[in-house]
Amino acid sequence: MELSWKDFEKVEMRVGTIVEVNDFPKARKPAYQLKIDFGEQIGFRKSSAQITARYNIDDLKGKQVVAVVNFPKKQIANFMSECLVLGAVGEDDDIVLLEPGLKVANGLRVE
Repeated sequence: MELSWKDFEKVEMRVGTIVEVNDFPKARKPAYQLKIDFGEQIGFRKSSAQITARYNIDDLKGKQVVAVVNFPKKQIANFMSECLVLGAVGEDDDIVLLEPGLKVANGLRVE
């Protein structure tokens, strides 16, 4: 299915820095609970991310990632996910996070 340019413009992808990471034992698949700083305009958002195959907690703190910040909130077990962290999905469902190549300001829009 093709999207129109107007459809794509509705998707708000932003850069944020992971400031907190916790294990998420109640998730059906192994995951972390992330708290991400998207800067003054957007603030902090929480997300559940199935990225435990490639990343440990210490690797994630301070890492900048790209996330969609204008999807509706989603209940995952006992946790409310407020954004969708983006990543490339490998053959074994292992996810590699999308991140800017250089450090940028939190909240910058990805286009």
